[in-house]
Amino acid sequence: AHLKGKFTSIKHDIRKPLTIDGDIDMIFHFASRASPLHFISHPLEILMTNAQGTLNLLELAKEKDAKFLLASTSEAYGDPLEHPQKETYWGNVNPVGPRSCYDESKRFAEALTMAFVRKHDVDARIIRIFNTYGPRMAIKDGRVVPNFICQALDEKPLVIFGDGKQTRSFCYVSELVDGVKRAMNTKSTKGEVFNLGNPSEVTILDIAELVISLTGSKSKLVHESLPEDDPVRRQPDITKAKERLNWEPKISLEDGLKKTIDWFKETI
Repeated sequence: AHLKGKFTSIKHDIRKPLTIDGDIDMIFHFASRASPLHFISHPLEILMTNAQGTLNLLELAKEKDAKFLLASTSEAYGDPLEHPQKETYWGNVNPVGPRSCYDESKRFAEALTMAFVRKHDVDARIIRIFNTYGPRMAIKDGRVVPNFICQALDEKPLVIFGDGKQTRSFCYVSELVDGVKRAMNTKSTKGEVFNLGNPSEVTILDIAELVISLTGSKSKLVHESLPEDDPVRRQPDITKAKERLNWEPKISLEDGLKKTIDWFKETI
């Protein structure tokens, strides 16, 4: 609502060809469900958004001679055998597992983007986004931060999958957005891939305990079985982003969570 009047909104299924009148300077392709819950409920939509949808937008970028940015994901690395993960790592992905609709369609979108760079000289780049959080997150999309915050505020048990020792790296949303802008606007990033995420690695248990502390909740921790193919460790190597984009997250997890919790308190 706070952006009303600043943009022209077009309701369109990105899996269908898109026609835009006039010039286009840049295309930021962020169209994909990314919630683990949707991997089960909407696998075909995810696959075709990242396949046909990416093709449609690349064709538009080619037609309009527009710069293009693909929002890919750390899931391109799967359950990584390399740690931390560099952009040069090819990944360890199960192509037929329950997460494959997302992981493999993003990997396909990356391959498609690079094919347009090489064959059609499209000015495109790829970012691999690691866990991001902050105000205005979808409340019930199955991600760990909104799950924990909502459970803590409701004084319900915080559900931890597995032993909670698996790790993630959480980047506050405003810093991620800054990285996105830099990846698009920095010179000589055509055909490049950048990890964007916070390199500070924390366990899921750490996150749960911090959320309980910051909310003052009396919630307890409960454990459930770990979902199939859930990555054990996740941490970006952002050396390339620091050197090429002059980008590095600085907001601490505690400070970012405080802002996020405040928003959730006002919303739910």
